[in-house]
Amino acid sequence: MAKPGYGKRSAVGQQRRTHDDFALLPTRERYVAGFVDRLPDGAAMSIKQLAKQLPLYGQQAIGTALNALSVAGHLRRVRCAVGAGDETRWVSRTFWSRTARDNEWWNTYLATENASRATAPTAPLEAPAPPGLAAPAEAPAPTAVPLQRTPPEAAPDTAPPTAPPASPAAPAAPAAPAGPAAPAAPPAATARSAAFSPAYLALAELGRKDIRLALSADDCAALEPQAAAWFARGVDADYLIAALTAGLPAQVDCPPRFVRRRLTDKIPPYRPAGHSSPGTSTPAPSPARRLLVECTDCGRPGRPEALPDGLCRPCRAAHSEGGGAPSVDPAEIADVKAHMANIRDLLKAP
Repeated sequence: MAKPGYGKRSAVGQQRRTHDDFALLPTRERYVAGFVDRLPDGAAMSIKQLAKQLPLYGQQAIGTALNALSVAGHLRRVRCAVGAGDETRWVSRTFWSRTARDNEWWNTYLATENASRATAPTAPLEAPAPPGLAAPAEAPAPTAVPLQRTPPEAAPDTAPPTAPPASPAAPAAPAAPAGPAAPAAPPAATARSAAFSPAYLALAELGRKDIRLALSADDCAALEPQAAAWFARGVDADYLIAALTAGLPAQVDCPPRFVRRRLTDKIPPYRPAGHSSPGTSTPAPSPARRLLVECTDCGRPGRPEALPDGLCRPCRAAHSEGGGAPSVDPAEIADVKAHMANIRDLLKAP
């Protein structure tokens, strides 16, 4: 029941749960309402999901029961735009109130900021770790043990301890010199690469984008002031590279002269200081969150005032026409099934 689909959102100001909740509703609606009321916030409330969890009724019966609960003032379904930029999408939510509310209360509640915040996706709750899998306590740091001198291993006892050595001990062989350490990167090269300006780096990147505009280090240094004038006008490296490499001829005889001419002829205009460009990190303001009430029966969106009782005009007319019919008694359904079984047995008789 955690899949997104008409995720449940509890309305504010509800009365405390009692045994007499939904006592005035018919049997089927009372059964569905009691189940929905105990679902946690964020649980899926689509007709298919509820039909899977309630084996006594099918999808059509669940849909009819939800329509009746909407008319009774217990729920409203809405659509809400979430996300920002190109990732904006519409999601469906179901507001649930254990206490029956009228249309004026629902219209006021859906117009407030509390409802807009409630439609925001909630982070899933982390399941508590089982007692047997609790995180172990942090192991204490190992105690530092000082290095100990190991006495040299005694030679085998081949001569009497009092006998003098026959010859002086040979000097120990000198230890082999350690191999030469790997040369570290010269700090001058790192400092020089960090000192390059964005204009110089953009000019150096031209040869990687298109080999016809490959420039040497001296060429990049000579053209750097002209490229820096582009950056001073509010463009970035991608814009500069795209402008210089667009529409190249089949062969460029002198890349430095060609780039110099394009830097002069295609220099962009100045941009205002407050203008946001693709290279800046200033995020675009996200649009205001918007709520659209959705018809509980057919799913048609609209304003809260246009959908009284949570139903559009055609669905409300159809519901009012069939609203006078009393709910069928389960005992009568059992009698009809028994009667039909008796008729089938009579037809099978010779």
